[in-house]
Formats: sequence, structure tokens, C-alpha cells
Amino acid sequence: MNGLALLGLVLILYAAAVVYIAIKKPASIWDMAKIRLFRKIMGDRGTVVFFLIFAAATLGVGIWLLVH
Repeated sequence: MNGLALLGLVLILYAAAVVYIAIKKPASIWDMAKIRLFRKIMGDRGTVVFFLIFAAATLGVGIWLLVH
């Protein structure tokens, strides 16, 4: 396994973690200063949508690196 394939796997796992945070909204993470700022600017629903879009982009890059 080369370095790019390993990076692809890490990005896929990272995307899964972001989706988990967006859906479950764990209090310890959801109350962090950065996420509170996102929630203040975009609202709760906008923050979740942003996280899901970010996770989809990360997943796409991870899959591309894994098969490339």
C-alpha cells in the first residue's frame, strides 16, 4: 500500500467522523467555540448541511486517492 492509498483511507474515515458529528451532534463537540461560531452564523441546519457537504467532498477525494 502506498502513501496516497493510506491517505485515502484516512480521508474516508475522517468523512465518516464528520457525518457522525453532523447527525448525532455530541454535546462535547457541538459546544466547541468554532462550531458555536458556525451555528451563530449559519444556524443549526446550515451547520449540519455544511458538515455533510464537507464530508462528501472529503469522501470523494479519499475514494479518488484510494483507487488512483
